[in-house]
Amino acid sequence: MERYMNFAPGEYYHLFSRGVEKRKIFLESRDYERFQILLYILNQNASFHISNYSKRGKRDLAEIYKEKRSDSLISILSYSLMPNHFHLLVKENDEGGISKFMGKLLTAYSMYFNTKHERSGPLFVRPFRSKHVEDDVHFKHLFSYIHLNCVDLFEKDWKLHGLQDLAEAEMFLNSYKYSSYPEFSDLAERREADIVDRNQAYEYVSRSPLHISDFVDWYKIEPYS
Repeated sequence: MERYMNFAPGEYYHLFSRGVEKRKIFLESRDYERFQILLYILNQNASFHISNYSKRGKRDLAEIYKEKRSDSLISILSYSLMPNHFHLLVKENDEGGISKFMGKLLTAYSMYFNTKHERSGPLFVRPFRSKHVEDDVHFKHLFSYIHLNCVDLFEKDWKLHGLQDLAEAEMFLNSYKYSSYPEFSDLAERREADIVDRNQAYEYVSRSPLHISDFVDWYKIEPYS
């Protein structure tokens, strides 16, 4: 993976980062939920401070998903959150959008995490990592890789031996709250749905509900070096 990259508007990128010294960056459900909220609300040119939102008497942070945003910095096509790292597949909408968004996201979450868990110092390995998406085939591979990444929590050695039970793996992914997989399967709409720009993703994947067999087929595509 490349550490430094000149991002270009209209291009797609795989972004990820992990905790320093491979430490966990999500310790409980509220940590995951806070990161998802930040993925949504910080993806705009306007500034937004959750502390100010809370001072307005808003107690349920999930209501932030109802807040209207200004023009988005990036389009998020898929994401997955794991205990010690995260993955994003994004499109840069405006010049500097990725760098601005990632700066806001990692700073805001680090401040929240350090305050809540009474720690200090950097939380994420710097800088975040990135890889340019080469073409449509590469897009589908990464789209699948990011969503199937969560299966590690369910079946640790699946990448070596293949998924032993597709039905059980699909059930797990549909129930895993901290990725965009449910947004592309045949499930009821959830509040986190607006994190991802599905219309952008549908330019590369089927608009019909996707099944785990689709992801497995795309994952098997030989990845780029």
